[in-house]
Amino acid sequence: MSVSYKELGLVNTRNMFAKAIKGGYAVPAYNFNNLEQLQAIIQASVETNSPVILQISKGARQYANATILRYMAMGAVGYAKELGKAIPITLHLDHGDSYELCVNCIESGFSSIMIDGSHLSFADNIILTKKVVDYAHKYDVSVEGELGVLAGIEDEVSSEHSHYTDPSEVQEFVKQTSVDSLAISIGTSHGAYKFKVKPGESVPPLRFDILTEVEKCLPGFPIVLHGASSVLPEYVSLINKYGGAMENAVGVPEEQLRKAAKSAVCKINVDSDGRLAFTAKVREYLAKDAEEFDPRKYLGFARSELVKMYKAKNENVMGSAGHGV
Repeated sequence: MSVSYKELGLVNTRNMFAKAIKGGYAVPAYNFNNLEQLQAIIQASVETNSPVILQISKGARQYANATILRYMAMGAVGYAKELGKAIPITLHLDHGDSYELCVNCIESGFSSIMIDGSHLSFADNIILTKKVVDYAHKYDVSVEGELGVLAGIEDEVSSEHSHYTDPSEVQEFVKQTSVDSLAISIGTSHGAYKFKVKPGESVPPLRFDILTEVEKCLPGFPIVLHGASSVLPEYVSLINKYGGAMENAVGVPEEQLRKAAKSAVCKINVDSDGRLAFTAKVREYLAKDAEEFDPRKYLGFARSELVKMYKAKNENVMGSAGHGV
């Protein structure tokens, strides 16, 4: 049975992004896989009065079940109101890899779709992206395309090598496809091991020169950054302290992301940081209380930490706090 996202109380990203560009901030796009992550994202967004994009990967959708996800999204809207603010909430497919998947998600209530044809030739990427856009726009669903390839591994998204977005291609791509936003590659990477740095070395800076050129070619157009977790050291340390093995996991410095959010970048994706914070706190709780077997205890403990982390992201990295309504 097909359902419109509007029946679920969701919104697409067009108005969100227009306000973000004008206001000099980025809308947070947080991936979630389970109830506790979703609760934390909504609570943090309400408490900071921030718009939010709930991201679901193909793998997360398979894990949670499409029907259950539909009702979780509707529940998220109701939960935000219960907490006191009807913030704008988008349900977004992250890295859709086929036309069929995008159609299925639109029919099950997604209000925004990403079609990732970045691994294809420029011409074939245009053909696939335009096909998705033509279908999605009939239902007022916004579409994100991608040019350039990010390295790293996260869910089904995997690439050994990255290549930066070519600014000379972006105008033609947007014109031919009519996408609503564009994900570009300027040095971010998927997963928790984004960069190979030796002790004492700094993480390579993002290619803001490419971002500047893209802005010149697409003035006022919404730009998206994928693979933008900072792989916060305190969570990596906690994981390792309580039995984990995550040596040399590093991410994108938060100050670089804040700089990007003040430009044309109006959507920043965060997945690994949520996973790391959640895992760190579950490990800590069980290590300190070996007799505990009630999932509500250790999952609730981890959820509280997620709320704290997402609030800090909204306030200090995205700059989206205070822009929810």
